[in-house]
Amino acid sequence: MPSTTRRSFLQRSAATLAAAGVSQHAPALFSQPLPAQSAGLRFGVNYVPRKHWWYCWSDWDQQSVSEDLKAIADLGMDHIRVQCLWPIFQPGINYVSDTALERLHALLDEAERAGLDVEVTLLNGWMSGYAFMPAWAAPLVQEHNVFTHPEMIEAEKLFIRRTAQAIGAHPRFVGFDLGNELGVIMNGYNAATPEQADAWADEIFRTCDEVAPSKFHVNGVDHRHWFADCGFSRRNLATSGQATVVHGYAYFTGALKRFGYSGVGTLHLLEYMIEFAYAYHENPQRSVWVEEVGASAEWMPEEYMPEYASQIVRNAAETGKAWGITWWCSHDLDPAIQGFNSLEYTLGLIGRDNKPKPLGKRLSLLASELRGHSPSKVDRPVALVVPDLGLSKNPAQPDWRYGDAFMKLVEAGKRPCIVLESKVGDHAYLQARGITELVRLPQLA
Repeated sequence: MPSTTRRSFLQRSAATLAAAGVSQHAPALFSQPLPAQSAGLRFGVNYVPRKHWWYCWSDWDQQSVSEDLKAIADLGMDHIRVQCLWPIFQPGINYVSDTALERLHALLDEAERAGLDVEVTLLNGWMSGYAFMPAWAAPLVQEHNVFTHPEMIEAEKLFIRRTAQAIGAHPRFVGFDLGNELGVIMNGYNAATPEQADAWADEIFRTCDEVAPSKFHVNGVDHRHWFADCGFSRRNLATSGQATVVHGYAYFTGALKRFGYSGVGTLHLLEYMIEFAYAYHENPQRSVWVEEVGASAEWMPEEYMPEYASQIVRNAAETGKAWGITWWCSHDLDPAIQGFNSLEYTLGLIGRDNKPKPLGKRLSLLASELRGHSPSKVDRPVALVVPDLGLSKNPAQPDWRYGDAFMKLVEAGKRPCIVLESKVGDHAYLQARGITELVRLPQLA
């Protein structure tokens, strides 16, 4: 970037700080309503640049990014989620790259031209099978646990503050995702108990709210916390940030192996995960964001994938509890970039030629149909009772006991909701949710 452009960028950032004081930012400017259940289902994609993948932060090609985002907008998507590779953005414990922040701002500018809102995922951390950890957070620094060490946490806050300084006032900035599937790195030198993980999330969310108030901040966890008692507690995930996140992959959750690609348990997986997450909500108006879901020809026949998308999206929409569906991912990965698992290369809705694939066309039709006219919310008078805690503690082995029970009820023609054991004596709560029948696991054995 020319020095004059860089100077202009830094001057804008400094002006934002000076004008906003501690909070640092102008009010949020959403192109669509602040996320809420009543705003209608939103559709988006996890953006994967077709050129250079997310290494593009190092080898920037703004023209290709512009073309990609136009192709996403042409599908009828209204938002994207982007990934800031942590080592590129924060190569030193007290050093954040101005160049990376400039390029993030440039991406938001292109999103503005395309009419797309942007959720910015920060501490990555973990992505597509690799742990992209900065050198100063490497395993050799044993005492520097990402989730518990004060010096590490201060470094993370610095990254958040600098990023908010750079893009917090941008009209297309929706909010921060703390990191991509951070529970995956909660092992070994980054081990964290649920109490430690929750305390970390609360502290980081406070920082996000301080530097980027009124934004849509979330914790983008994968499925493991919903199928095991590990890492972030389900209670914390359902009460912190502005929405509860689920990542609902048929393969990684074990649904594919358990039910087959067209079985009831696979087609209703998102519905189950949404209802399970909602059971932990204290605010009945809070939404669940299906932040990642996808399909691979390694998991099912490619010609079936559009029908798969239709089924799972409609079932999710019928909960009436989803904020939106954000597909993984936008573009197929360039085969010239080697080293990823084979399935990563063909998960896109859009091909390397920037033209939509059949799955992309189907999701485009679903977005057009459901964004403003979601299916009628299904009444759920039958509630499956689950314990607040008591799942497996091994994240590598998803606990399907309650998922199996949920799917048996679906097969019997019932569309259940889920209620926590701690809530079964709260008659006002049950009445408010329209629950008239409680079903416990032994009844379905």
